[in-house]
Amino acid sequence: MSFQRLKTWKQSRDPDYEAKKNRILHLYGLMDGTCDAQAGDPDVVICVDEFGPLNLQPHPGRQWTHRGGRGPTPRHRRRATYHRPHGVRHLIAVYDLSRDRLYGHVKPRKRRGEFLTFCRYVRSLYPPRVRLAIVLDNASPHLTTRHDRRVGQWAAANNVELAYTPTNASYLNRIEGHFAALRYFTLAGTDHSSHAEQANMIRRYIIWRNRNAHDERLREIVNRANVA
Repeated sequence: MSFQRLKTWKQSRDPDYEAKKNRILHLYGLMDGTCDAQAGDPDVVICVDEFGPLNLQPHPGRQWTHRGGRGPTPRHRRRATYHRPHGVRHLIAVYDLSRDRLYGHVKPRKRRGEFLTFCRYVRSLYPPRVRLAIVLDNASPHLTTRHDRRVGQWAAANNVELAYTPTNASYLNRIEGHFAALRYFTLAGTDHSSHAEQANMIRRYIIWRNRNAHDERLREIVNRANVA
């Protein structure tokens, strides 16, 4: 499919495709310093999404460890099994473009209730007078529906703008590049024995990432994955 046909198909799926895309690019421009602020524009732009499902199956790929298993604490590979009755977990995460920081909570489910709880946590990180814009995709827990208006009501009451990516364009969410790095540094080549062990590694990575945001290898992976 040619680029023009693909663009036409996407616009047919979402009549507001261009308007949503341009709004998100404008928000990114505000944080990058390439756009002038207009009336109603936010002070801070953040990107929110879920990463997962996080299961306990062995994950292929390379990882950071001692070469050949040497060192004070050699890492031994557990026997691979693809039948572990422990369910899955989901990482709900936010990337703050103004602070260049990543935050996240591991949850057993990713329903609207969990999403709103995380949004309240994110809102608590900033003074109420600071207007936020949240870039997010069209997953059902993120939407205000005819039967459940909690998301829209929360945003209106808390000085928050919800900027949804166009249909089939979730790649415009800049947190996707940070998920690529998270997968590389925490999941590739692992075989965690429990969800607690896996969640602990993810938390340790987020702490390390926020302290080493300019790490050359980290930036290479993020920049390669980002398109907006």
